[in-house]
Amino acid sequence: MTSPIGSQGAAPNDKFPPAPGTGQDESGPSSPSEPAEAAEAAEAAERDDEGLGRSRGGWTTKLHLAADDRARPLALLVTAGQRGDSPQFVPVLQRVRIARVGPGRPRTRPDVVRADKAYSSAGNRAYLRRRGIAAVIPIKEDQKAARRKRGSAGGRPPRFDPASYRTRNCVERAINKLKQYRAVATRYDKRRVIYQGTVELAAIRLWLRDPVT
Repeated sequence: MTSPIGSQGAAPNDKFPPAPGTGQDESGPSSPSEPAEAAEAAEAAERDDEGLGRSRGGWTTKLHLAADDRARPLALLVTAGQRGDSPQFVPVLQRVRIARVGPGRPRTRPDVVRADKAYSSAGNRAYLRRRGIAAVIPIKEDQKAARRKRGSAGGRPPRFDPASYRTRNCVERAINKLKQYRAVATRYDKRRVIYQGTVELAAIRLWLRDPVT
């Protein structure tokens, strides 16, 4: 079992506008309003909890996904649109559950994980090593430079298989299949749990179309 990792995201987020009662207006400076700040913080936390975040496109939601080599979703996670990809790497892999043919617990450990440079962090690689999962993740240029700068103390670079990495497009294909459903490509659901259920239903339909194990 292999597990390419990716996400359907938005453009980099803009900053939230200042809360009411802060900053300056045409009449001059105004003092911060604690109740207004608290209300703004509570509202932002509620939006984030529902998987809504500010990006250049407005309110957005990001779908983090793991898929197999047949472009079938294995695990899904919905977050606010401004959330980064790398912090969701471990939570997505922890959701992987593949039923075995016959008795036994479901498989939770893929043989190899393929992901792009966004997931090339020391923490993600250490997690894969602890679980005995092969990593096919390219190294960022700044990480290469930091290792060269340290000389022999930097250690050897992680192994990378370009031929295996070519199949990482499975996760992109899985995302494109999910986006064929309008309710997935454009979120109409207000609550995150409802939208996640919508995406999972679309994923189930993809597995029913291609049930080969």
